[in-house]
Amino acid sequence: MKRILDFYADWCHPCQSMKPIIEELGKKYTIEKVNVDKEGDKAGLYEVMSLPTFIVMKGQEEIGRITGITTKEKIEELMRQ
Repeated sequence: MKRILDFYADWCHPCQSMKPIIEELGKKYTIEKVNVDKEGDKAGLYEVMSLPTFIVMKGQEEIGRITGITTKEKIEELMRQ
């Protein structure tokens, strides 16, 4: 099963601007929100260097990643891969 890892921080303005899109996608897909301030180890494990970062996972395998502000359509495109 595919899921989206949403790496964000409360102080990150681009992350906050993506929040409505992620909430909308959450109605259709499984989204795991990862606050990098609280889960820095997980951010390190996935080599997240910029926020926001959205990683699409299929099982334990990364199948796509988008960093920065993006559109709902681009995230959905990754989910269809």
